Amino acid sequence: MINILMIEDDPEFAELLSEYLAQFDIKVTNYEDPFLGLSAGVKKFDLVILDLTLPGMDGLEVCEELVRKYDIPVIISSARSDINDKVQSFELGAYDYLPKPYDPKEMYARIMAILNRVNKGEGKSGATNTPKSDFEIRGDTIYYKGEALNLTPAEFEVLSLLVKNQGITQSREQIINSSATMSIDSQGKSLDVIISKIRSKLGDNKRIQAVRGVGYKLV
Repeated sequence: MINILMIEDDPEFAELLSEYLAQFDIKVTNYEDPFLGLSAGVKKFDLVILDLTLPGMDGLEVCEELVRKYDIPVIISSARSDINDKVQSFELGAYDYLPKPYDPKEMYARIMAILNRVNKGEGKSGATNTPKSDFEIRGDTIYYKGEALNLTPAEFEVLSLLVKNQGITQSREQIINSSATMSIDSQGKSLDVIISKIRSKLGDNKRIQAVRGVGYKLV
């Protein structure tokens, strides 16, 4: 059984997600109070689903403490769509950021992708810190082979997601939903065009592979 700690102050939302994940042998223990969540024995859990808007303590502070003290994978589940929240979450060590509302199926897919990655030995420090990786994320800049890439906000969001899930296919829906700026920044252009521009800036068309009928993955 997979044990997940959820810190979410909307009990109805937490219950709906818990009921859905239960069919996959995933047990979710939710705390509405972040202080109670942090004192719930974090080490016994495999992953944390964390809201950002919480009573008494901002979710970003909770994320920082979870990563610093327990080095546990964290998925941010939040209605806050500010790009600064997303960037700061990743800077603090969050593995993923899923904007509300979302389909529970997508949360399940992301949970399994992260746990599969951790179980394959990539560790809990995140793909961007993997020694052999050509990519590194520092703040709002992505470095490729030591060189800073000049990316638009939409390109940064797309490539950041692929880097953090290197080797794992991301569906088109996952990529689009993870972006707060794509619809604005791309000015109506398709995800395929954004991918093409990223490939051009990498100078390598083979690093981002299209998975037919699904999406893309970084190899």
